[in-house]
Amino acid sequence: MSRTASEIATQPSCWRRAAQAGAEFDGLPRPGERVAVTGCGTSWFMAIAYAALREAAGQGETDAYASSEFPVGRPYDRVVAITRSGTTSEVLALLGELRGRTATVALTADPKTPVMEAADAVAVLDWADEESVVQTRFATTALAFLRAGLEAAGPLPAGVKTVTEAAVDAELAVTEPLDEAVVAAEQWTFLGRGWTYGLAQEAGLKMREAAGAWTESYPAMEYRHGPISITGPNRVAWVFGALPEGLAGEVAAVGGTLVAHRSADPMADLIRAQRLAVVLAESKGYDPDHPRNLSRSVILPG
Repeated sequence: MSRTASEIATQPSCWRRAAQAGAEFDGLPRPGERVAVTGCGTSWFMAIAYAALREAAGQGETDAYASSEFPVGRPYDRVVAITRSGTTSEVLALLGELRGRTATVALTADPKTPVMEAADAVAVLDWADEESVVQTRFATTALAFLRAGLEAAGPLPAGVKTVTEAAVDAELAVTEPLDEAVVAAEQWTFLGRGWTYGLAQEAGLKMREAAGAWTESYPAMEYRHGPISITGPNRVAWVFGALPEGLAGEVAAVGGTLVAHRSADPMADLIRAQRLAVVLAESKGYDPDHPRNLSRSVILPG
């Protein structure tokens, strides 16, 4: 078993720990604050998911940006930065620009990195750190931690499970056999609405990173506006969360395979996509722990 596969399997226990830690952490956004969330790569997609979920919960206006594209002149009460390594150049540069002007909190896996001094408050999720280059459990644990903070501050949006409930769904997601038609497909399109759009983006990235797979990601309601043209026999449309009315019939009409685990927490469903990425990578003779052209952290010169 690859290291990545082993780390994927630990997510239910990581989330349970995050459920308690996030509820008790004092530095997370408070209801009513105007907040921005930022990161790079996978962390940016987790930022997108949390931002949409926080707004849907009615806890305040929340935006998400890739750190390199952050509008530093825009006023926020608090900025949340997600950085597994604690060394990502764009995140550290942004925190430096915000210091003294905007309250900042960072989520990281490594307490021995520069982010510990760059942010005003830091949540160290070292129990979810990874040896693999590809992020899996840290990303979802960071989102679980942030979700737990939302739970502690007020009611969740209708239909959104608690982190503890999500961990129960994750137990099935790490063991349930993957559908043979999905494993054998040649192309995968991931779709989501609201907070699950960030998860769809992350699913596509995992497949590209680990397996070099042909994947695309879109808001679910945008699928009809062009992306459906790529779907057909031996191609998958995978929906995270609620399935838009009529979409199943449209996928079937063009010969595609629909994946929609509607009763599962969407974050748990992401685990299935992570597992699929590992299976595909290994079937091609790739090392999922050390994907081509990637490193654990992007550190820019000078």
